[in-house]
Amino acid sequence: MPIPASSVDTAPAVRPSASPRVAIVTGGSRGIGRRTVGRLAADGYAVVVGYAGSRDEAEAAVKEAVDGGGRAIAVRADVADEVAVAALFDAAEAEFGGVDVVVHTAGRMHLAPIAELDLAALDDLHRTNVRGTFVVVQQAARRVRRGGAIVMFSTSVVALAFPGYGAYSAGKGAVEALTPILARELRGRDVTANTVAPGPTATDLFLDGKDEQTIARLAAQPPLERLGTPADIAEVVAFLASPAGHWINGQVVRANGGIV
Repeated sequence: MPIPASSVDTAPAVRPSASPRVAIVTGGSRGIGRRTVGRLAADGYAVVVGYAGSRDEAEAAVKEAVDGGGRAIAVRADVADEVAVAALFDAAEAEFGGVDVVVHTAGRMHLAPIAELDLAALDDLHRTNVRGTFVVVQQAARRVRRGGAIVMFSTSVVALAFPGYGAYSAGKGAVEALTPILARELRGRDVTANTVAPGPTATDLFLDGKDEQTIARLAAQPPLERLGTPADIAEVVAFLASPAGHWINGQVVRANGGIV
């Protein structure tokens, strides 16, 4: 299918001399996604940086990967739009020859008590966090090559049940429910499906709207007594994407420093 020019922006890429393993990272322009782009590029993957809004940040993520000796392009796609996501995968196949790993980090957060939540915000969250996840992994289930991996994202708050996180946790709970079903539906394909559920992690998404006292309280919760970092989470993703992590399948990995 031709790639709609309006939905695909391609940043400069270094073309491989031999066919690489290829990863798509949605939400790859910022936070955990951006760190994952760099980590996978360092492991030799050609990386497609999926982004929704900031072309400049996506191109910066591409430049970091290329400056480190990797191969990368940036493609704009609304993860809840099935046509745009299909075009994202088309771009990966056209540029690099196929798709081996899909890491879906794109997401939104809106915090409010259940009794006070604006239902328009609920619809917005679920469009990105639930429908968006389903749209991305639907394409991944159709296209990821043998030996590949699909990595989705939840949150440790699903188990921790923090007040104010009702809408966000409900959407991420849906992702966790999807995980073992997808793994079973991929039987015979030699493709794994797992979900990473970070605890409090120092990203713009997490830090936005929180005062210093709240951040300090959350940082003190893990036995390791600090917030997670995007690098901590990217290491988990890289392991799940690698041959070393291939026996892990259908699991939700709570990467939170030991919060229970």
